[in-house]
Parts: sequence; structure tokens; C-alpha cells
Amino acid sequence: MFNWLRRRRQAAHVRRLQARHLQLLEQARDLQRGGDIRQFATRTAEAEAVAQELEALEAAAADDDAAR
Repeated sequence: MFNWLRRRRQAAHVRRLQARHLQLLEQARDLQRGGDIRQFATRTAEAEAVAQELEALEAAAADDDAAR
């Protein structure tokens, strides 16, 4: 009954994660250009973790759509 609300919240969560992912990648780029390789590696790892979470959410959404 409230599937539209769940889909809307999930879509908003995905948008927030995508924005966070891009923000982390930009920070990593700037750190690399500044020569701080350790912080670059840390930000890149954080961005990768967010990307994996995004992939998991998208896979779950695809499974939900396929189940219908």
C-alpha cells in the first residue's frame, strides 16, 4: 500500500549517497593534487565504500522490481 513512499525514500537515499560519493571523490582529487597521499587514500577508500553501498541498493531495487 505504501510502496510509493518506500520507493521515494529509497530514491532520496540513493541521491544522497551519490552526492556523498562525488564529494568524496572531489576531496580525494584535491588532496592528491596537494600531495597528501595518505588522506587521498583514505578518501578514496571512503568513496569506494559508498559506491559499494550504492551498488547494493540498486541491486536490491532491481530485485524488488523483478519480483513484481
